[in-house]
Amino acid sequence: MDLSQYLEIFIDETKEHLQNLNDQVLILEAEPENIDTVNEIFRAAHSLKGMAGTMGFKRMQRLTHDMENVFSEVRNGKLNVNADMVDIVFKCLDAIEGYLSNIVESSDEGTEDNEELIGLLNAALEGKCDTGEPDVVAEAPKADSAPVGSDDRKKYLQIPVADFEKNAMIEAKANGMNVYATTVYIQESCLLKAARAFLVFKGLEGKGEIIKSVPSVQDIEDERFDFDFSMFILSEKPIEEIKKIIENVSEIEEAVIEHFEIPEEVQETVPTASAEVKVEEKVVVEKKEEKKPSTTSTKSSKPVVNRSVRVDIEKLDDLMNLVSELIIAKNGLVSVTGDARVQVQSFNEQIEYLERVTTNLHESVMKVRMVPIESVVNRFPRMIRDLSKKLNKDMELIMTGEDTELDRTVIDEIGDPLMHMLRNAADHGLESTIDRLKIGKPKVGTIRLDAYQDGNNVTIEVSDDGAGVDVEKIKRKAIEKGTITEEQAEFMSDKEAVDLLFAPAFSTAEKISDVSGRGVGLDVVKNKIEGLGGDVEVVTKLGEGTKFIVRLPLTLAIIQALMVNISDEMYALPLNSVVTIEEIVPEDIKYVQTKEVINLRGTVIPLVRLNEVLDIEPIERDENDDEGLIVVIVKKGDRQAGLVIDKLLGQQEIVIKPLGKYIRVPKMISGATILGNGEVALIIDSNTLV
Repeated sequence: MDLSQYLEIFIDETKEHLQNLNDQVLILEAEPENIDTVNEIFRAAHSLKGMAGTMGFKRMQRLTHDMENVFSEVRNGKLNVNADMVDIVFKCLDAIEGYLSNIVESSDEGTEDNEELIGLLNAALEGKCDTGEPDVVAEAPKADSAPVGSDDRKKYLQIPVADFEKNAMIEAKANGMNVYATTVYIQESCLLKAARAFLVFKGLEGKGEIIKSVPSVQDIEDERFDFDFSMFILSEKPIEEIKKIIENVSEIEEAVIEHFEIPEEVQETVPTASAEVKVEEKVVVEKKEEKKPSTTSTKSSKPVVNRSVRVDIEKLDDLMNLVSELIIAKNGLVSVTGDARVQVQSFNEQIEYLERVTTNLHESVMKVRMVPIESVVNRFPRMIRDLSKKLNKDMELIMTGEDTELDRTVIDEIGDPLMHMLRNAADHGLESTIDRLKIGKPKVGTIRLDAYQDGNNVTIEVSDDGAGVDVEKIKRKAIEKGTITEEQAEFMSDKEAVDLLFAPAFSTAEKISDVSGRGVGLDVVKNKIEGLGGDVEVVTKLGEGTKFIVRLPLTLAIIQALMVNISDEMYALPLNSVVTIEEIVPEDIKYVQTKEVINLRGTVIPLVRLNEVLDIEPIERDENDDEGLIVVIVKKGDRQAGLVIDKLLGQQEIVIKPLGKYIRVPKMISGATILGNGEVALIIDSNTLV
């Protein structure tokens, strides 16, 4: 059966289970006696194993099965959690992530067997106190003591039978049917035991009725059973045929089966309603056909990974209501007829109504697209834990504001920049443990990641309580690399020196490691964030720490913009970067180092003439024309610039459209929008001009 249709679901759910396992193992490392955490890890590993087995990924299934065995012993009190075990489990999770990456790329888990990890897991099991326990705890009903001797393989004898089940057996016998009890044994080398059990159930369809299964069909489907299961079957077929059907399934070792003797204490009149009593197992078995495993069809083509967003049902209800309102508004516009004055009045009312509905619809769609940044930052505690061991530094990560929401398109891109900044804080920011103790700082260094909404932006701060940035050291490195001259360094402000950290291939690391030092981190951070319409700045104090402040727009799809004319062409400026609009006279323009500036309420702001930047012919002005210039003051972090425009058209809500990879555009053009009259206006990214 082709399972490729389920591959996207498998990938999404595997990512969730892996993240949950990383979180829970971190908790377990801090609280080794936390049995709830152990149970949660066991359940997550079990779910991963079942999913991998169903999809035919045997290597992933084998690794998760051995992980599950370890935590089965831990929760049974036969193994103690220690640092070595936690390290092994984290290595296993990394290996599973490797399998998942291969599956995303090629629909195949790859050829790596991870025998070394499996050996480490099996070595961890050597300390268990009783070898008689099964690898996986089967959730079967408790029974009386099992018979001994030749009946020890007849596990169905241990199963209590409820009254309604006995009644069903009695009625079946009265109708000339046979009652069989069987215990089916699966070969212990079988990797897909749930699939083999399913084939047994499937083979018995039409030959009889399974009125009881232990473990239950649901537990068998989830592989919560050992290598055997028991059933009671009602059938007109002879016992030899039923036994043959079961044993014809591959990897079935044996079917122990016999006629079942109904306990005598229930030999009484059976109510007619009991004929309708059917245990759920049969119904469930019949419905599981579409989930039949296959190991051959998931390798056929590369999957298109589903970029999905989980949506609260109430948000979808709001969208549905607003779409209904749109239909009503459309019908109202269609029905405008009659007297001309009435037509105009009714038309205007419908337009106002339509505007309200579309505004609400926009807000609702934005809410649907919003995703908590938790989906990005929840992998960072594990990363900091690993860096702490690799760098031999004691450090902790404190995160706040994980529920702050960003547009999904921003969320997809922000992970790598945040990771670079955290790694930078761990490697460059924090001092070694010995150095911290020498200067009287706490032994454990603190890295913080704080997120919060600020108007139409989301601000994310990554800070540390480390050594801070040595400005003089940056200048020396920049001079060595030829980035600046000694004369430039002499007149350079601290802020300008710190900004050199974002220069390509610039690093202050004394030696290159696999954590940092190659100078490919912070320039990538800056380019990525500015590409998202945001900005990043650094605030640092020597000896006290460093803070990276990232500001991002809430959404990249629909924004409020200031529409302006430059010569005869229309452009859009994102409103979230606009501080104010001023009118200045030519006499207010001064020159600093041959560049035009204005002094606005005590702040010197450089001027940018957009017609020159965009290579547009300026509007001809009369030499005696003393009309002032319109200047839009925009801000990026703590820096400002004044953009000179020719005409102010007003504020408008616009939809951002990318220009595509086939059109070469200047860096300051971030996209385009289609206006109400069908014309196209380019969107200026003011961050590139500040």
